[in-house]
Amino acid sequence: MSYENPWLYQGEIFDPDEKELASWHGFVYIIICPDDTKYIGRKTFWFMRKARGAKRRSKIMSDWKDYYGSHEGIKDEIKKNGTEGFQRIILSIHKTKGEMNYTEIKEQFQRGVLETDEYRNYSINGKYFKELVKKWQSGVKKTDQ
Repeated sequence: MSYENPWLYQGEIFDPDEKELASWHGFVYIIICPDDTKYIGRKTFWFMRKARGAKRRSKIMSDWKDYYGSHEGIKDEIKKNGTEGFQRIILSIHKTKGEMNYTEIKEQFQRGVLETDEYRNYSINGKYFKELVKKWQSGVKKTDQ
């Protein structure tokens, strides 16, 4: 294993080499925190960067091996207490950005991440926010039909 607290994919440690990753864009993941709350997100395997003095951009590997999500609370927790107790699970791997983005949003809606405190996600696609959903749910009048 070439990195600490590895990602799991289909119950196995995920540690491919660059050649194996070359045809993949990224993945959708779930992070399970020490307090059993969860976070659903996505991460790319590659970035396109232009080196100093270079004329063209080139494909370089991202920091996916060390990534624990974009949630500020999770980042703060890791700074204070380290990564012990965090589980990182890859739900699906994707060849295109569009497929990856769609799958992330689908997972978030299917799991109801904005409707429960079990998940730390506070928005879906920057358009739907946990606080608004809670507000909407409290004001909804349901009928039997």
